[in-house]
Amino acid sequence: MKVGGLTSTLMRHQKICVARQVSDKKQKILTLDSVICDGKGGGPSVYKYDKEKVREIIAKMIIVHEYSFRMVEHKLFNVLLKTLNPRFDSVSRVTIRNDCIKLFTSEKKKLKEMFNSVGKICLTTDLWTSNQTIGYMCLTAHYMDMDWQLQKRIISFCGLPPPHTGLAIADAILQCLIDWGIENKVCTVTMDNASANDTAIRNLKDNFSLKGTLYFSGRIFHVRCCAHILNLMVQDGLDEIRGVIENVRESVKYFKMSPARLHKFTEIFRQLQLPTSRRLILDVPTRWNSTYKMLESALFFKEVFPRYAERDPNYRWLPSTDDWNKAQEVC
Repeated sequence: MKVGGLTSTLMRHQKICVARQVSDKKQKILTLDSVICDGKGGGPSVYKYDKEKVREIIAKMIIVHEYSFRMVEHKLFNVLLKTLNPRFDSVSRVTIRNDCIKLFTSEKKKLKEMFNSVGKICLTTDLWTSNQTIGYMCLTAHYMDMDWQLQKRIISFCGLPPPHTGLAIADAILQCLIDWGIENKVCTVTMDNASANDTAIRNLKDNFSLKGTLYFSGRIFHVRCCAHILNLMVQDGLDEIRGVIENVRESVKYFKMSPARLHKFTEIFRQLQLPTSRRLILDVPTRWNSTYKMLESALFFKEVFPRYAERDPNYRWLPSTDDWNKAQEVC
């Protein structure tokens, strides 16, 4: 006599068991998580805890808000999530780092697939050096999507070791384009007027010309940055009051470099009953709008400068009355 397996018998019983079918018909929990997380409209759905989805959202949160990986190991962070759902499983910083890399790889794959449907791509790029003297290059792709909406995506943000020659810049850009598979779709490249960028553009143009992918015979390939051109024009005009700017800039530096000096400066403008919500601003010399804001804030405190000079014999950059008048005309 042949006897069926215990597991098969149990499965058949579960399918016909009336008590089990009734017990499964419990009230479900409705959730609007999809609406909240994705920012898209949609109806309510039955709640189901998905630990992989939770980890994906945590990874997005860390990337978007630039949190530390170590945050997932903070005690109160885990207490919070355990309180929201006792089934939450704590993860380590190594695990969440891997989740972030996995998410980046997934999003990059989606963007690559989307680029396949794009005809032409325009690039903008810039280089700068951080406070740690590390060189960086950012490369952004601009394109029209299928709905004729202008889109932009950062496709590279990488360190660029010195020297920042035209060849090094061109090689870094070309390597990025090949990685994304869009080296044959570049229409224009927008860069500032540095001589190294001119060399980089010539190298890129020669490369695309050899492959026959240079649009409009390269006549519009190099688009010069309008903001940089405007800055050069304004900086040329500011040469007329360069001495005024230097005095104000060195004064602000002098005050901000020492908490004691800044405290003394603050005491003086409080004695003059000036609003405490205003502050001195130090400009970035290559950004003309920040120079304007520096002069504007200094003019507000111009009565404080001579009074501070009476209290500090080491202060040597006091703007003259003529300097203030020139600054007033500019602002």
